[in-house]
Amino acid sequence: MLMPVLFRMKVIPLILLLAVVFAFLLNWPVLLHFYNILTHLEHVKIGFVISIPFVLVAALNFVFMPFSIRFLLKPFFALLLITGSMVSYSTLKYKVMFDQSMIQNIIETNPQEAHSYLNGSIILWILLTGVLPAILLFLIKIEYPSKWYKGIAYRLLSMLASLALVAGVAALYYQDYASVGRNNSTLNKEIIPANYVYSTVRYLKDTYFTTKEPFQTLGDDAIRVANKEKPTLMFLVIGETARSQNFSMNGYSRDTNAFTSQSGGVISFANVHSCGTATAVSVPCMFSNMNRTDYDSNKAANSEGLLDVVQKTGVSLLWKENDGGCKGACKRIPTIEIKPTDNPKLCDGETCYDDVMLENLDTEVAKMAGDKLIAFHMIGSHGPTYFQRYPAEHRHYMPECARSDIENCTQDQLVNTYDNTIRHTDHVLAQMIEKLKQYSDRYNTVLLYVSDHGESLGENGLYLHGTPYKLAPEQQTHIPMQVWMSPGFIAEKHIDMTCLKNNAAKNQYSHDNLFSSVLGLWDISTSVYHPESDIFRGCRS
Repeated sequence: MLMPVLFRMKVIPLILLLAVVFAFLLNWPVLLHFYNILTHLEHVKIGFVISIPFVLVAALNFVFMPFSIRFLLKPFFALLLITGSMVSYSTLKYKVMFDQSMIQNIIETNPQEAHSYLNGSIILWILLTGVLPAILLFLIKIEYPSKWYKGIAYRLLSMLASLALVAGVAALYYQDYASVGRNNSTLNKEIIPANYVYSTVRYLKDTYFTTKEPFQTLGDDAIRVANKEKPTLMFLVIGETARSQNFSMNGYSRDTNAFTSQSGGVISFANVHSCGTATAVSVPCMFSNMNRTDYDSNKAANSEGLLDVVQKTGVSLLWKENDGGCKGACKRIPTIEIKPTDNPKLCDGETCYDDVMLENLDTEVAKMAGDKLIAFHMIGSHGPTYFQRYPAEHRHYMPECARSDIENCTQDQLVNTYDNTIRHTDHVLAQMIEKLKQYSDRYNTVLLYVSDHGESLGENGLYLHGTPYKLAPEQQTHIPMQVWMSPGFIAEKHIDMTCLKNNAAKNQYSHDNLFSSVLGLWDISTSVYHPESDIFRGCRS
């Protein structure tokens, strides 16, 4: 069925019109950012200010022109309009940057997570700025030059005109553009569609079209002296989107650690930083033997990790997943994927409260042999639907932000809701500690909790997480870490708790420490263990 024709337009003016639409509509966030920068400068040339949208239109026209081929133009630019609309909304509302890591986050997000980002605001935005322009594009009858060589000539002339305009502006205001660019390195990552198209191509190239490294085993020389009196039971809890500054044990004014503070013996590490600002980076990084500065996702995906090394020494392992995937960290480990449809009391059909991970735990422990390590991957404080992370009885701070378009809540509502998620995580951790206490007559027990990354709650206009690490605010990288040990475990490992508490308050740590710290707690001797990275080693006699 043929589409009706709304009106006719020649191909060269149409591409220029698309460049104008992208520049003024979808790139509205970058123009706002640009002019916000200029308002804070002491001296600004009026010609430089006026030139900015013209340069953006000319640059987009130059880049768009090679794609103005018959049969390609309409589907190609319709796709760019719709995807660009999504990116524009995220940039405008949440200040999200679409680098390669963000593309990885999007591709690896499960349908339940993706659904939590949907709301009336984003749907209306996409319809008006993406779907509607795409439909109008299909209703245009595009007129192409009668001769192919004329088409090439006209396109080249349009591209040369764009280059001439950019060159002319550069001749007049190069120093101004260079100065703003040097001092605001994120601007070039905000231009739509160049930012997300380039990042997507890089991600696909690195993931699917780059020769994978040969699979590397790790810690083949690992040996461990088993406990003589009792076996060990460890709970290793990976938090989600928790930031350190909202933990009362780390100085926050609200009592968000009301439950673990009553458990007795919980030590909170005040100065810990993440490997990344998103789960897709942080989780595989923290379980690898690489540091943040030399972390290679391709290498990590083709190598064994921390849990593989522990498993080689005879420890029974289990991974319980409540956050949509372990990002490869549990690939060779027995895993239980918690299904939101299996527990209507603790799940809503799409996600589950973290309390669900305590269900059937006694049975699961009984099925494991000898020394045991159970890793729990929490949904924790995953946004933007923070209000869905805790049951009604944990609505402690009110009023809450019971919506996904969190930028439309007041700051108080947003912080209340986020703090409720932290308090509920604390409740779950306290339940886990109580469970370990019940096992302390049969096992030496220990719980180690660390979050994968933090979260922005509107500070400096930023929301959620995923900002490139070198640009990320402290809220996204400063994370909580806590440890609890039974008296039997403390005695078995000869740990000076006063020493550990002092170190937790004053020393700087990061995800880089997790690998060797866990190996150290299990007394595993291997060439991949680095004693200087073991948090606990300095406090063991």
